[in-house]
Amino acid sequence: MPIDEELRQQLLVYQKNEVTEHHIYTRLAGTIDSPENQRVLKEIADDEMRHYHQWKKYTQEDVDPDRIKVWFYVLVGRILGFTFGVKLMERGEEDAQENYGQLTEEIAEAEAIVQDENDHEEELLTLLNEERLQYAGSIVLGLNDALVELTGALAGLTLAFQDTELIALSGSVTGIAAALSMGASEYLSTKSEETEKHPVKASLYTGTAYMITVVILILPYLLLDDYYVCLALTLLGAVSIVALFNYYISVAKDEPFKERFFEMAGLSLSVAALSFGVGFVIRRFLGVDV
Repeated sequence: MPIDEELRQQLLVYQKNEVTEHHIYTRLAGTIDSPENQRVLKEIADDEMRHYHQWKKYTQEDVDPDRIKVWFYVLVGRILGFTFGVKLMERGEEDAQENYGQLTEEIAEAEAIVQDENDHEEELLTLLNEERLQYAGSIVLGLNDALVELTGALAGLTLAFQDTELIALSGSVTGIAAALSMGASEYLSTKSEETEKHPVKASLYTGTAYMITVVILILPYLLLDDYYVCLALTLLGAVSIVALFNYYISVAKDEPFKERFFEMAGLSLSVAALSFGVGFVIRRFLGVDV
């Protein structure tokens, strides 16, 4: 069926999107070991190439993929996990799917492509099974405990000691001991549960998440001299960690962002405020000074 030039240019854009996603899924499939995950990604890649050829029947022209986009999403997939990478990409294609729907009156295949985009790919994405997401609960445990305990401890120590080196030393000892304790507790907890999670891996995810959080929160006290500025940067770091992690989970596991973010951030900042008050009481009324 002949089409006008404006519609042809629009279809060329859709072609480019489809062939780009085909290359992204194909390359991501080659980076993972799980045969089932490879099968899912390759099946989606085949769908994208089929859509590409459906548009090509109307445009009568081949289109090259967006190399930068391919490179970006493959890099994201390798660093943050292929599940996060492909679901982040699919989020960016929601507008394109709506535009496909507007073509159904002019192009019969558009409706079938919309059905694939909305149903088949979504169904396939639910089959992806990535190890790091299986241990998301262990990571949340490590992050949440570190954020609540250490932001509170650093807030209290800041007013009580008013010395960045002493605060950093005390916070480091507290944080390292707590990380080891949390890792051991998660090991024992996972071992006692009927779960597919490996106790050692669960403890490593928890302890590592805790330690990374400790380093980020204490870093300002190691670099700067003004303890109030350090505390402000520590709290900013805590909120940033909460925001980044919850955004990751919201994309990778299709969970709501705002509710989880405000809950974790509010808890951490509330404990920090209470601990700051405790430090003030100790310094002002008990006469403790360093």
